[in-house]
Amino acid sequence: MNFLTQVLHLVGSGAVAFISARSIRDPLTRPNTLAGLQLAESGSVPFLEALRDRAAAEGDDWLAERLARHANDERRHGQIFAQALKQLDKKVIDFKSLPKPTAEKPADDRQRSPFFSAYFEGYSREDLQPENLDWVVFIASTYILELDASKDFVRMANALPEDDSRSASLKKGMLSIAKDETGHAAYLREALERRLSPIAAEAAIDHWRTRKVNAMLAMVTSLVQKGGKLPSLVQDGAPVDLPSQPESQLEPVAVS
Repeated sequence: MNFLTQVLHLVGSGAVAFISARSIRDPLTRPNTLAGLQLAESGSVPFLEALRDRAAAEGDDWLAERLARHANDERRHGQIFAQALKQLDKKVIDFKSLPKPTAEKPADDRQRSPFFSAYFEGYSREDLQPENLDWVVFIASTYILELDASKDFVRMANALPEDDSRSASLKKGMLSIAKDETGHAAYLREALERRLSPIAAEAAIDHWRTRKVNAMLAMVTSLVQKGGKLPSLVQDGAPVDLPSQPESQLEPVAVS
């Protein structure tokens, strides 16, 4: 990773830390933040389970076992955020109730994340399907996301106020999630080193770190163009079950 990328990484990480901490601490923005986290965590479960089945079919029992644990962790993480929303009398929006795509505003334009687009630039949707996804691409790209998420969750947890039981419960849950993310990053790093030489593994990590920096810049640019406004992901009422996920939540970048 060159010097400029290192600087941009530090600046971008600091900005994300500030924004995420503020959004989780502020009672007005906390529900939408929790909804986004719930969607990202629970939405990755089917993807990870499909990869688990593929690894098992290919005879890689070591990876299959760890992907199974990863999927179970993400399911639990989604439940933690769903419970936190329920305590606020909120739930994730029912995406089936949203307006249907039109010629002027197709589904991809409404749901496709600028972060996803930049992070996986050059890869088609077909390339990113579990049955087609290159293992090194999955492992290295997800390693970066898990490693960063482990730190982001700690920062957000520590930003929560400690003067009420709901915030204290959420903080405890987010710290446990951060611990899980650290474990995910560890097994992914080992998986990468099982497939590549030490030099090649470091090169793959640097490549996806650079992509992450570029993706963050694309995300910030998109946010500025939209005037800092984020779409609402919540509605009133406590959920009984996790809602079905939009297509964009099934992409590898959602894994964390």
